[in-house]
Amino acid sequence: MIIAYTIGAILLLSVLAYLVQEKLIFKPEKLRHDFRFEYDIPFEELFFEPAAGVRINGLHFYREQPKGLILYLHGNTRSIKGWAKYAKDFYRYDYDVVLVDYRGFGKSTGKRTEKDMLNDMQHVYENLCEKYQQHHILVYGRSMGSGFAAKLAADNQPRYLILDAPYYSFKKVVERFLPILPVKYVLRFHLRTDKWIQKVNCHTYIIHGTKDRLIPIQHSEKLQKFNPHKITLIRIHGGGHNNLPSFPEYHNFVRDILKY
Repeated sequence: MIIAYTIGAILLLSVLAYLVQEKLIFKPEKLRHDFRFEYDIPFEELFFEPAAGVRINGLHFYREQPKGLILYLHGNTRSIKGWAKYAKDFYRYDYDVVLVDYRGFGKSTGKRTEKDMLNDMQHVYENLCEKYQQHHILVYGRSMGSGFAAKLAADNQPRYLILDAPYYSFKKVVERFLPILPVKYVLRFHLRTDKWIQKVNCHTYIIHGTKDRLIPIQHSEKLQKFNPHKITLIRIHGGGHNNLPSFPEYHNFVRDILKY
């Protein structure tokens, strides 16, 4: 009887997890379509249309003579309105910066599926390649964005891939918090950074805090093992999941990468 109740409870939790996982994974800030962005450095608002009825909103912070472009793919919260504050970390080194919101974030529209979201980012990348040569594009993925960034770098030829607090795969993240569930079958978003990073040809830089409680640094250490010669891991000692830009070591790393 106890075994039956246990199995029943696991099945019930699995069904609930399958149905509500999107709300647990994605924590978007929604913006009105007429919301006006305001920043003290030159920028333009972008809209991409990767599919019928879908609009992906972006911000482009630009220099008159940029050395290149940073495509910044943010984490699972807020919108580009808040994430835009990190553009200055790259803009100061004479790089253009483009940030985009995923479906359902900010002004971006469309129903979320992993396949469609990946296609959206590829569409954005291809549009940017009309203005920038690939060897001048750096793809930067922060937390959840690291999966999208790794897929872009695997399918294209950017100059560098930079992953900030990445996960090995969504499955590994969820298993850590819900070990009793059959995550492989319940999860609708897998984002296989571990699979895609093996197909990346450019050099990859991973930056991770040693005290990250949400995505432990072991995720990055396992990713680096796929190709230690082409994947550099920078450890920010004492860094957590959301505070790496508060460490001088983080900014030293960005400076050293972008000055060449």
